[in-house]
Amino acid sequence: MSESSKGAAVVLEKLGKSFDSGPPVLEDINATVQQGEFVALLGASGCGKSTLLNIISGLDAPTAGALEVPAEGAAFMFQDSALFPWLSARGNVELALKLRGVGRPERRARAGELLDLVNLGHAVNKRPHELSGGMRQRVALARALAQDRPLLLMDEPFGALDAITRDLLHNELERVWKETGRTIIFVTHNVREAVRLGQRVLLLSSRPGKVVAEWQVSQEHRSDAGAAGQLTATITARLRQEIRKHA
Repeated sequence: MSESSKGAAVVLEKLGKSFDSGPPVLEDINATVQQGEFVALLGASGCGKSTLLNIISGLDAPTAGALEVPAEGAAFMFQDSALFPWLSARGNVELALKLRGVGRPERRARAGELLDLVNLGHAVNKRPHELSGGMRQRVALARALAQDRPLLLMDEPFGALDAITRDLLHNELERVWKETGRTIIFVTHNVREAVRLGQRVLLLSSRPGKVVAEWQVSQEHRSDAGAAGQLTATITARLRQEIRKHA
């Protein structure tokens, strides 16, 4: 491991991915994510963002290059909450704990704590059809946290929600991230969302996906709407440039 990767949760070195004999989906990706860092991964639809998450999670393997990830693996949260409809909110979270081998009394207590963490302590006995879309995603977040992995991968988890609900969940996710100290890689194609959540924004080009730019999101960007708007405009312009280049 190089000096620059010490303290890193994820290291990607010249990573590439092709399917069968087709053109590469990902090519020569170099990136480092530090422990406890929140990184937003941005790019146009179809640029390979989800493929990259699958490789980091171990669901898929690269065809070129190398990567280092936490030995404990990663938890994954998708756009679809994918809750079991016959289980309550608590039951869905308890299932993740059961799969880890946590005993029944501890499972019940821990599931309640995690649902409290995402502000759903009042809905532990409700089933998914009784919950709003935003509430279902909170349960999915609690379930992902129940896996107790140091790395959380999020693949456009708020993409299907309305703007107001999405903003509320941004606040919730930021609070949970600060309280748990997780390393988060958050995939989105929404520039405003990337700037709102990420400490750093990485931009993938259209296929083959490469990291072509990155931006630090400072405290000024978080506290000053004008500064955030300027950064959002800068990133949007570069994203459009990449889309035009590969159109």
